[in-house]
Amino acid sequence: MKNILVTGGTGFIGSNLVRELIRRGYNVRSFQRASSNDITLRGIEVEHVIGDIIDRDSLASAMRGCDTVFHTAALVTFWKRKRKEQFEVNVSGTKNIVDTCLETGIEKLVHTSSVAALGYRTDRGLIDESTAYNWGALYSYRYTKHLAELEILKGVDKGLNSSIINPSIIIGPRDINTHGGIILKDIKHGRIPSYVEGGMNIVSVHDVVAGEIAAALHGRNGERYILGGVNLTHREVFQLVAKILDGKPPKLKVPVWMVKLAGKVLDLVGDITHTQPPLTSDLTAAAGLYNWYSIEKAKRELGYNPTFIEDAIREAYEWYNENGMI
Repeated sequence: MKNILVTGGTGFIGSNLVRELIRRGYNVRSFQRASSNDITLRGIEVEHVIGDIIDRDSLASAMRGCDTVFHTAALVTFWKRKRKEQFEVNVSGTKNIVDTCLETGIEKLVHTSSVAALGYRTDRGLIDESTAYNWGALYSYRYTKHLAELEILKGVDKGLNSSIINPSIIIGPRDINTHGGIILKDIKHGRIPSYVEGGMNIVSVHDVVAGEIAAALHGRNGERYILGGVNLTHREVFQLVAKILDGKPPKLKVPVWMVKLAGKVLDLVGDITHTQPPLTSDLTAAAGLYNWYSIEKAKRELGYNPTFIEDAIREAYEWYNENGMI
């Protein structure tokens, strides 16, 4: 691994990955749209290549001279009105990545998937890489991440060398679209009035980046690796964030049915106003579930060793403060 292309190089995972790869001495290209916000890469010397993963010609040009590709670009949204675009980016875009890697002779592709591409359990047992997808086709983000993995495996069958990484909910600096970071913002300002039964896994973006690089160097072909941090109940996550940021955790526990109903109602509001609501039925699909994950495979095969999530929470908050985003 020497010359590297990172798709989605200005995004949350991508920008942190670009910075770490450069710190380690690799030659890096950031592949990004012309409209991408490059605040995440300010102050760092990196080659910017403008293109789009749905444009095969721009991909081929960007991959020329590279031996490794990290595919982090994706459309993360839980709004049904974005379904068509999400399929185009997450599924068709990944197919384009696979086909172009094969055509240009890329030696290694690391595909950034998500734990959303894994199945769920109802017994509170730990989900691992063998937990089959069972969400169906209704929930667009989950389904497109699942289909994207299938495109990777089709490429592997054709001779592509690729590993898949499945991060959980990521916390850290440069989360400009506030994916995991929305928890920090909302808790800091007391915008989460209640919590629901269930749990989640949260992880530092620096741990995900370390896992990405380890997957490029040591990941087995066609295998997926869960990159998680700590398993906590929803209430524990909110309380932890509130303690660190001097925020306001929710004290009221509401039933799962109420949260799911709220998601459906806000779906209708979003359809009427053409504005993405803060809560959707796609987002509340996992309400009540304990989405807890095993990272034993990544530990065993990649040497993965997650750090303290408290540090990631503090660093993310400091970055938001420095950039006037909280």
